Amino acid sequence: MKMNELCAAIALLITLLQVSVLTNAVSQPAEMEVPTPQPWPEQFHALLYMNLSKAQLQISNLYYDWPNRRNVNIFQRQLGVLLYDVEWNNGTTFYYTLGENGTCMIMQFDVGILRPDFLDGADYLGTQVTDGFLCNVWEKVDFIWYYEDVLTKRPVRWDFYDGISTHVITFEIGELLQDSFTQAPAYCFSTSQEDKELLSVE
Repeated sequence: MKMNELCAAIALLITLLQVSVLTNAVSQPAEMEVPTPQPWPEQFHALLYMNLSKAQLQISNLYYDWPNRRNVNIFQRQLGVLLYDVEWNNGTTFYYTLGENGTCMIMQFDVGILRPDFLDGADYLGTQVTDGFLCNVWEKVDFIWYYEDVLTKRPVRWDFYDGISTHVITFEIGELLQDSFTQAPAYCFSTSQEDKELLSVE
C-alpha cells in the first residue's frame, strides 16, 4: 500500500472513531438531576380540603405569614363550629371560637411555625399522579409526605404520619389576613375557667 493510501486510511479510521464516540455520547443522556422541593412563599393563602384520621372532613383557610412569624388556620369542620387556630413563632398557639359562647384554649409548643424551607433534606420518592396532577413526591423523617406539581411547583397535597390528608384547592401567593383577625379575643386571657373551655383540636 502506498504511503498516501495508508495515510488516507488512517484518517478515515480516526474520523469513524470520532463519529462513534459522538454518537454514543448523544444516545446516552446524562443522569437525571434529583428535583428539590420549592420553598414555600413567605406569604400565601391556601384553601385546603382535609380528610382527618377519624374519617371526618374539614375545610381550612391557611394564611402563612413568615415575615410576621405567624400562621393562621380557620377550620370549618363538617357540621361543626368555626375554629380559629393562630400560631406564633414563639411556640404559643391560640385555639378559639367566636360568638356569645366563644371558647378559647392556649397551648405552648416547643417549636414555632414551619420555616419556608422546612422540606430541606427530604428524601425524593419519585413521581406520582394525585388529584389529577403529576407530582414530585418527598418524604421527611417519616412525618410528612409532600406532593408538588411537576409543572408549576405548587403544592397539591401533603399527608401526615397520623393519617391526616390535606389537599390544596387554591394557592394564592402574597395573600394576607388582616391583623384584626389574628388577635385572640379578650376571654383568651381571662383566668376564669368558665371562659377557657378546652377544645379538642384533633
